[in-house]
Amino acid sequence: MNGAPAEIRIDGLCKAFGAHRVLTGIDLSIERGEIVAIVGGSGSGKTVLLNHILGRLDPDQGRVLVADHDMDGAPLIDLTALDTMETDRLHTHWGVVFQRNALFSGTVLDNIGLWLSEVRGLEEPEIVVVAQKVLAAVDLPDTDDFMATDVNELSGGMAKRLAVARALAMDPEVLFYDEPTTGLDPTTASTMHDLIARTHVAPTRSGKHRTTLIVTHDKDLLRRLQPRTVMLHEGGVFFDGPFADFEGSASPIIRPYFDLMPVLHGRALDPRDLPPPGHEG
Repeated sequence: MNGAPAEIRIDGLCKAFGAHRVLTGIDLSIERGEIVAIVGGSGSGKTVLLNHILGRLDPDQGRVLVADHDMDGAPLIDLTALDTMETDRLHTHWGVVFQRNALFSGTVLDNIGLWLSEVRGLEEPEIVVVAQKVLAAVDLPDTDDFMATDVNELSGGMAKRLAVARALAMDPEVLFYDEPTTGLDPTTASTMHDLIARTHVAPTRSGKHRTTLIVTHDKDLLRRLQPRTVMLHEGGVFFDGPFADFEGSASPIIRPYFDLMPVLHGRALDPRDLPPPGHEG
């Protein structure tokens, strides 16, 4: 941490689903321009924490504050104090890359252009210019033919890169990744590692440094990025520090998890990481 203004601050966050207590008092501050990885065993609450930050879940106790980039100095505001319209306004400064990409039916250009049209009111010629820029940034073709391609025809690696391109199209101040390399072959995963690193350091149109938050079990990704690493365990923050210290720890909590990371990374999404039906927010 370098003393920059806070982008996200979490104070005493608690969340339970019925009798199952998932988060039992999370305190965490993420500074503007940081790259932070959230790790932890299945069921440790990583996705539940991410969903609180994204405003998809409301805390039982505590609060989540995020920077409002529409205001001078981007002060922190409490997510629970916002209505739907205000939350949607905040989301225009964020980009999210989901584990399963969350691309919708249609073409490459359709996927990139939706928010540009709906939120920014851009017309198709302007959308095409943005699409060409973000496709080139993720090493995808920026041709008319490719932009007209149905997303169902894309390989897994291309679909993942398109998901990143779509997130970049709004030139977000914050990028969130949920298991961005799960299901990818080693070569494609390595390409994604480099892509995440490049997009983190690329300045936004405001000239500010982008903030990156990654939920992952990917040990190779962490070695490539060397992020600040936050490990959740039994509902709280067990470790918070440089990845090198996390990797070198002899802790009886960290060491078994670290050794199991490749197995966890290779699995499909664990339902224990998700809230029960009806609580997705």
